[in-house]
Amino acid sequence: MSKNSDKLASNLVTSNYDSLIGAIRSLVETARHSAVRSVNALMTATYWEIGRRIVEFEQRGYKRAGYGQELLKRLAGDLTAKFGRGFGVDNLELFRAFYLTFPPRQISETLSRKSESSVRKFPAAGRSGEKSESLIRILSPGDLVEAFPLS
Repeated sequence: MSKNSDKLASNLVTSNYDSLIGAIRSLVETARHSAVRSVNALMTATYWEIGRRIVEFEQRGYKRAGYGQELLKRLAGDLTAKFGRGFGVDNLELFRAFYLTFPPRQISETLSRKSESSVRKFPAAGRSGEKSESLIRILSPGDLVEAFPLS
C-alpha cells in the first residue's frame, strides 16, 4: 500500500470512529436521562403512597384525624434508621400533604382517562354490580408513575 492510501484509510477510520463515538455518547446520555426521569417519577409516586398510608393509618376510617406528632416521630425514627436521610418528620408531613393535595379520586380519574384498557387491565373495576377495590388500591407504584408526569 502507498502512503496516500494508508492516509486515506486512516482518515476514513477516524471519521467513522467520530460518528461511532458520537452515536454511543448520545445513546448513553439519552439512557441516563430516561433513567433519571423514571427514578424521579417512581420516587414521586412512592412519596404519594407513603402519604396515603400515613393518612389512612391516622384516620382509621374516620373522615378527619387528630394529627398527633407521635406517629410521625416514631415513623421518622424507624424509617431513618432503615433507609437513612429523607424520612424526617418534616418530610413525612410533606408526603402526607402531597397525598391530601392529590387525592386518590383525582389520581384514579387521571389514570383511567390515560388508559383505554383500564377495564381490561383491572376487570373488577369495570364490572357493574360487583363490589371491588378502588382502582387506586390495586395499582403498583409503577402504575402510579403515570399519574405524576415529570418534565
